[in-house]
Amino acid sequence: MPTYDYRCRDCHRQFEARHPINEKSPACPACGGSAEKVILAAPAMHGHMARGRELAMRSLDPKPGTHPHTHGPGCQCGAHHST
Repeated sequence: MPTYDYRCRDCHRQFEARHPINEKSPACPACGGSAEKVILAAPAMHGHMARGRELAMRSLDPKPGTHPHTHGPGCQCGAHHST
């Protein structure tokens, strides 16, 4: 069952509640007021996780000049052609 974060509209207290997705928002446990879901942003990637992602993305991105040039003599890409 998912856990949701809520903020009370009356006392502004923040709390968590576990319930099925189709169930309505619970009342605030502190004052009984109505609550609204708090929308949280995705966590930022820091440290080793970010470095691992960066390395993985680099491995997918071909670097200029690291592949053998197979273009014909009429190619206008600017790479040096030995003829």
